[in-house]
Amino acid sequence: MTLRVPKAELPAELRENMIKQLGAVPEPVEVLWNNPELAAANQEFSARVAAWDAADASLKTFAHMAVAAQVGCSWCLDITYFQALNQNLDLTKASQVPRWRRSEVFTPLERDVLAYAEAMTDTPPTVTDDLSKSLLDRLGPAALVELTVFIGFANMAARCNTAHGITSQGYADACGIPPALQAGRTGADMASTA
Repeated sequence: MTLRVPKAELPAELRENMIKQLGAVPEPVEVLWNNPELAAANQEFSARVAAWDAADASLKTFAHMAVAAQVGCSWCLDITYFQALNQNLDLTKASQVPRWRRSEVFTPLERDVLAYAEAMTDTPPTVTDDLSKSLLDRLGPAALVELTVFIGFANMAARCNTAHGITSQGYADACGIPPALQAGRTGADMASTA
């Protein structure tokens, strides 16, 4: 896949900051910079989302990976593997997110969060009352609301990146986890949802 929207030239200071933080300028930033006001608002909201702390960081990261795998956003998987490394999250679990139904490394709560992320990503969404209540009982209202909005934001990012033709940039190379996309849910996978 090739970029469907050209990269815009970033201001020098922003480009330098991105390279300092990540080692390279993320393509989504360069593409969104075609509309600087939108790009700045997206960066501000992204920073605010990253600062939320009512829900566990690993649950949110794994949820983002589940969204990315379902949508097919290799860039999102790439960057979230990199973030998992830098947040000292369990890289074995991170590597298994696209295949979480067949993996035995996840706790029951993590499995429910992954199922919730996928159910929110389905079109139309397939979140059930039972799954929502189960998460509410274990996480509490503040964390569930945060997780829900975080998954919604992950959907926006994954769908925009995919529509723009943005793909993996090699961030995951630093942690040795190749971005693996989920081939799709099978009937057996769907039946095994917690």
